Amino acid sequence: MSNVSSSAPSDPPADSASGQPSRRAAGSADAPGGAGAGASGGKASGPIAATPLTRAVLEIDEYTAGLGWDQPARLFALVDTARLRTQEPDLASQLGLDGDEVAAPLTPIEQDEIPAGKPLDEFLATIAWPDAVAGCALTVERQMLPTSAEAAVPKGLDGESLTKWVADHPDRQEVRMTVAVLRDGTRESALRLREKDSPTEVLTGSDLVPGLAEALSATFEG
Repeated sequence: MSNVSSSAPSDPPADSASGQPSRRAAGSADAPGGAGAGASGGKASGPIAATPLTRAVLEIDEYTAGLGWDQPARLFALVDTARLRTQEPDLASQLGLDGDEVAAPLTPIEQDEIPAGKPLDEFLATIAWPDAVAGCALTVERQMLPTSAEAAVPKGLDGESLTKWVADHPDRQEVRMTVAVLRDGTRESALRLREKDSPTEVLTGSDLVPGLAEALSATFEG
């Protein structure tokens, strides 16, 4: 898959991540919930994966897949499930994490809706996460071209022109990208093609969407 997409995010300037809300903080230091909607409650019945972060990414992919296509970008806080149960029992109960069953190590919690019409990199530059947040994830739909079409991309196109050119290309493919990062720099991503909309066709890897991963990592810098 080519990295030529209809709107690849650029790296935003780093924001403060002192643990206190700054500009548009995604959740408070005591309750990282934002909109308060867990992807699937962090239950152990979620996707089986090699690492907690990969599992969280696949859980978010599964959740957003259930919402269908043509969806807006969605931002998630990733919180330590054990810490959430101990420090925020009420929120854990809302997310279905108050039982005795074994839960996933990381719980994705959907944040407030991303403002419509605002460039993604500009929005991410306004984020400052509190200490309770271990990582974050973003899902976004894009139109991409196969590697074989890279040579045909006209030179000198601006973002809007490139978006239109990709949208009009006969070989374009719609893809949902789910990218997650942790504070320590660990990253993971999942790609789901619209024409192969099946859990068994989801591609995972740490460097599938490096630009977006860098932009998300920058939200923890300060």
